[in-house]
Amino acid sequence: MNEPPSGQADTPAPAQPSDKVQRLRLRFARAPEAASIGHLDLTRVWERAIREAGMRVSYSQGSRPQARLTLAAGLPMGVTSEAELLDVVLAAHVDTAKAIARINAQLPAGLTLIDVWEVGMGLPSLPSSVRWSDYLVDVSAVSGEPALQRAVDALIAAAQLPWEDTRGEKTRHYDLRALVQEIHIVGPDSDAGDDGSVPCAETVRLSMRLRCDPRGVGRPDQVVKALGLSEAQRIHRRRLVLNEVSPAHDAWRRRGRFVQ
Repeated sequence: MNEPPSGQADTPAPAQPSDKVQRLRLRFARAPEAASIGHLDLTRVWERAIREAGMRVSYSQGSRPQARLTLAAGLPMGVTSEAELLDVVLAAHVDTAKAIARINAQLPAGLTLIDVWEVGMGLPSLPSSVRWSDYLVDVSAVSGEPALQRAVDALIAAAQLPWEDTRGEKTRHYDLRALVQEIHIVGPDSDAGDDGSVPCAETVRLSMRLRCDPRGVGRPDQVVKALGLSEAQRIHRRRLVLNEVSPAHDAWRRRGRFVQ
């Protein structure tokens, strides 16, 4: 075996674009200025911002390498959020304490990185871990709050709610009730969200927890229709609820590393 020349230390090989060195989870907010950015465009925005922040994004191998960057769950156009999640795999280690300022400096108006932390490389994918989405939805109170409460109670009490949703030329039939875990009418100052917005006097705010997993995705606008209301005035996602009880997650939490 060839030895390095006397007096010279072994030099580590430079990081390759396909190396998987560190997996980061990012939580970010989407304000109205960025609410019109579609899912694919949003992925590109984040890839560019992370690269321009001086971080080495890991790419898949093959003829068409793809950035190892994944959003947790799609957010409908026009919906704001304080709780979006994104996983990115890096080809070189970075200090998470410095990552927020570096990335925020590269993001367009309306997107704000709130938190960054490291997660185990062997944990399940982020999209497969999402179970529920929590929303705040502002609706018109023309019929009055008592009538709205009766509509909410009737929906929650229903065993099933056959539903039809038409988008373009496609019509989908499903059980809307199975996608709703809970709905509550909340006060104007109750859990207003990080953006601090509160509904006006003529508006009622609903808090919803809707399914968001491979079995189905609940949409707040469809729940609003099922309650007999007109179009929502505002929809804001405040939380994504993850399934974090897998053996891999427990191993990472207890030992700081993924255990087969």
